[in-house]
Amino acid sequence: MSEGSLEAPIRHVIPWQDPDFYDEEKLDAELRRVFDICHGCRRCFNLCDSFPRLFDLIDESESGELDTVNSADFKPVIDACTLCDMCFLTKCPYVPPHEFNLDFPHLMLRARAIDQKKGKVPFAAREMTKTDRNGKLASAVAPAVNWACKCDNGLTRPAMESLAGIHRDAKLPEFHAKTFQDLAKSPPAVDPAAPAHGRKAVLYATCFANFNNPGIGTSAQAVLAKNGVETEVVYPRCCGMPQLEQGDIAAVAEAAREVSAELCQWIDKGYEIIGLVPSCALMMKFEWPLILPDDDNVKKLAAHTSDITEYVVAIAKKEGLADGMTPLAGGVTAHIACHARAQNMGQKGAEMLRLVPDTDVKVIERCSGHGGSWGITKEFFEVGLKVGKPAARQAAKNETPFVVSECPLARDHIIQGMERLDADVSGINHAQHPIELMAIAYGLKD
Repeated sequence: MSEGSLEAPIRHVIPWQDPDFYDEEKLDAELRRVFDICHGCRRCFNLCDSFPRLFDLIDESESGELDTVNSADFKPVIDACTLCDMCFLTKCPYVPPHEFNLDFPHLMLRARAIDQKKGKVPFAAREMTKTDRNGKLASAVAPAVNWACKCDNGLTRPAMESLAGIHRDAKLPEFHAKTFQDLAKSPPAVDPAAPAHGRKAVLYATCFANFNNPGIGTSAQAVLAKNGVETEVVYPRCCGMPQLEQGDIAAVAEAAREVSAELCQWIDKGYEIIGLVPSCALMMKFEWPLILPDDDNVKKLAAHTSDITEYVVAIAKKEGLADGMTPLAGGVTAHIACHARAQNMGQKGAEMLRLVPDTDVKVIERCSGHGGSWGITKEFFEVGLKVGKPAARQAAKNETPFVVSECPLARDHIIQGMERLDADVSGINHAQHPIELMAIAYGLKD
């Protein structure tokens, strides 16, 4: 046996259709095996709140060991996991192929899948995962919804906290009357003289870019057109990441089948697939193949999918980018989102921004603490700010007029963290995603 972290990590297929996966006694045995290893190692103590909770739980038990911890007390540890995958990818020395075979995030997913199967996921949490339905309804009355969601709305936000468990101070994403799909009906003209002319790509809109920030999509479309790339915008449905967070693996599998079947038709026509938000690209490239390993469409899609920043960097390296970018005055703070890191593609967001001439790019490679819908809940909003405080502190210290992240929710969470540190955020540009800054540098976006 050799120590871990000397070989590339291997992730096993998730056996979610095996009855043993939902056996509570077998789950408890595996939780105890893994928690005992984690308690003895502790390399992951500073990643998220799961591990401090676990270590305190065991340390404060009668024996100071796992044998005197009640299994009923494991739930707070499980609930604190955001499925960011950073422990598996950056810290744990015992991931497969090590014989300890430890995959903490997917074990937490298994525990949540059992709760989901037993009907223990709260109604409000289940409804929040229905992002397409919610997005369509909210976009139809966007001004009213955005008014109700403002943090300073003393009428609606306390009610949302009480009824839905959404923390009254958590910044919620806005909705737009015109979705990215609406705006994409009038696409920008493709430059036939650009170096990358001849490339064709489908922009998988994602629920966030479609309903909450169409500017990510229009910026990507404009930058790619400037560089000669013909694009189509396709959005069959949400990738299922919100359902994955709640342990509803069957719903994720359904989404994977539907989306991959449609997108593979475009691959057959010579198009590459681009995810506009890293969580969605991660699902298509890595999570779906672990859930549906025998689905040919899922396998083909995984091989032909890129994150938007990854795709632009590939153009720069292979064909070269079109001229015309101007510096981003004052520099940029670029946060590398956990789900971008989990794609094993390097710091592509920062790498892309360094292609903008004479622009200082400062990088933050620490968790923002948001964790998707996890970070807006009454239970975990303050925990998320605590986890993300080092990232917020670094962003405040940088004092740049641009603060972006490949994960727009992470970016806004960092801004809230900066406000908690009494940093002046009034001069920070509204752009959330690095691709928006490239569009600004090209003069394609204000």
